[in-house]
Parts: sequence; structure tokens; C-alpha cells
Amino acid sequence: MRFIGGVQPPDAAWRGLACMAGSWQLLGFSMFSVLRRDTGEWIGRLGPWHPGGAEGSWPGDEIGWALRANAMGQGFAQEGAAAAMDWAFDHLGWESLIHSIDSANVASIRLAQRLGSELQRRQHRMPAPFQDVCCDIYGQTRAQWRARQRGPGIL
Repeated sequence: MRFIGGVQPPDAAWRGLACMAGSWQLLGFSMFSVLRRDTGEWIGRLGPWHPGGAEGSWPGDEIGWALRANAMGQGFAQEGAAAAMDWAFDHLGWESLIHSIDSANVASIRLAQRLGSELQRRQHRMPAPFQDVCCDIYGQTRAQWRARQRGPGIL
């Protein structure tokens, strides 16, 4: 949570939830909830994200992830992000995608790289209401994603 603004008070969490639900209605996509198959426990969210209504206000069509600490390091983010990338390219018709990552978030940087994304911009200032946040932007095109070798254990 420290890389996406920290733990939020209930009113802010509610606004975030409403934003996700509203994005599904307005844009036809948003992040997916991630549930543990064995317990049904909610462990986070990941997937397509493009906040802001103004064209060009967000740095690109994004696949993001945020998982609870007790779910990290178990492959959930990698498996889910790869599936979300397939879905965004196949069903949303995206030509490219990004991941906005805090430069101190080493785990997310490594995940982006394992997914085949490369650093595109350093310390990009995000649009309002995140104007005080700078992120490194990683990304790739649909063609780059499709050209990756696929096989057992390889995304």
C-alpha cells in the first residue's frame, strides 16, 4: 500500500471502489478482484486501468496491480497481470500498455520486466489528482507481447 498512497480511510476506500465500478459502466473495463481459489479471500486487484476522462491525461492504457502483503511473492500478480494483458490486447484492442511504478518499488519493477515491459520514461509526473506523484513508466506494444516465446513456465 505504501506505493499507492497507503492505507485509506473508509470514505476514500469507498470512492475508490465506486470509481472501479463506474469505470466498468463508463469504459467497459477496470481492474479485476483477485481471490484466492482455495479460500475465496480477496487479496487485491489488478488489470486494465485508465483513469481520467480527458484524452491524454493519463500516460497510457495501463495494466496495474496491487496485492495484500500476505499474497505477495506467490505468483498471483504475474499470472493475473499476464492474463489481463492478453485480455486488454484481445478484447479491448489496445495497441500498447504501460505500468506506472514508483522507482522504489523494486518488486513491481521486476514483475514488469518479467512481463516483458521496458522502462520508457523516468520520473513522469502524473496528472491530477496525483500531481504530486512521479512514477517510472514501463510498457510494451501488442506486437512485443505477442512476439514473446511462450512455453511451460514462460509467460
